[in-house]
Amino acid sequence: MLRGVLRVGLLVPALFCAGAASAQVAPEPVGQVAKLPAEIGTHWVWASDSVLNRSALFDADSGEMLGMVNGGVGVSPLRPHISRERGEIYVVETVYSRGHRGERTDLVTIYDAVTLAVAGEVVIPPRRADNGNGVGLAALLDADRFLVVFNQNPGMSVSVVDLESRSFAGEISTGGCALVLPAGARRFGMLCGDGTALAITLDEAGREAGRARSDRFFDATQDPLTEKGVRAGDGRWLFASFEGLLHAIDFAAEPPLAEKPVSLFTDAERADGWRIGGMQHLAYHAKTRELYSIVHQGGAGSHKDAGPEVWVHRIGESATRSIVVENLTVAFLRPLIGIEAGDVADWLLSRALPNPGADSIAVTQDDAPLLLVGERDNGAVGVYDARSGEHLRDLEETGIGGGLLVVP
Repeated sequence: MLRGVLRVGLLVPALFCAGAASAQVAPEPVGQVAKLPAEIGTHWVWASDSVLNRSALFDADSGEMLGMVNGGVGVSPLRPHISRERGEIYVVETVYSRGHRGERTDLVTIYDAVTLAVAGEVVIPPRRADNGNGVGLAALLDADRFLVVFNQNPGMSVSVVDLESRSFAGEISTGGCALVLPAGARRFGMLCGDGTALAITLDEAGREAGRARSDRFFDATQDPLTEKGVRAGDGRWLFASFEGLLHAIDFAAEPPLAEKPVSLFTDAERADGWRIGGMQHLAYHAKTRELYSIVHQGGAGSHKDAGPEVWVHRIGESATRSIVVENLTVAFLRPLIGIEAGDVADWLLSRALPNPGADSIAVTQDDAPLLLVGERDNGAVGVYDARSGEHLRDLEETGIGGGLLVVP
């Protein structure tokens, strides 16, 4: 009996192999390297994921994943910094000699923007700042010559990397001031704990050539600014306070110049409890001068909460329109449980599961802009027509946990 079982057991794989051989299956090609177009797409978006330690590139029109870059260990979502001038991508990361422990090394990893292959690296002091959102922790200055990295360990400083020579140019002490905000080819701004702003100018070698501090323009105790600002001009940056006041400051001015703040909400909207909130809660479209802001109804201290709507403002005016955020949890679950967008199961889930809203947004800068929305607890990104608010599609598999959205 055992012999018969053994004979059959040997016969089946033999027949299978003979059939496979007769079918002449073509060998799988190996060693091929896909390449991205040299010209960056107007509707491309990078979606970072600190769980998978990567940032993935998507075409928001087709929903197709185009590639990804890796990263090291950290709390911050990994944000790629893209240089069109050099055709390179930079990721600031931390690695340890024994995985999650051992000797720490901080470095700027350089990727080729077409092949996404590692093209080099620059080691920097092992004290880069790491927090839960990653906004303003590193910046590529205009002209793409210098990359600056904010350090906090525990003292505050900035590391300067010369991308032309691929070398560490030096470290600048910035006690009491945080973030790095581009304001020119050799200049960046910072927010300070005493309610002022600092601007630092570099020389040709990347060393400090001068610094200037603004007058006090916000109260860090009574109504702090969120650190999640957006650039709205050469040196002009916009920041929202916890209470919904929009502050504009020009870091290119000497010294930095703050404008009178304006409210993002009417008195009636404030009475209804509308507030700003989110991890990356502002986006700005330069051509139309429109500001996109995630909003929710909540109380004091809810400035990190996700929101069910994105309001669109013209600077200095109340909201002109609102965009309702679809359920991103359902979008994340679709490929996992095998349902399609728009079918009955999708409809039922969208009504059965609570809608987490959005806490990250970005907007493309073309004449037909897209609004991208994400949420930190799942790996899906919603794609909307930024002008009409129409929900176009979802990028369902951007990762496991949401992170920063970066439009190149």
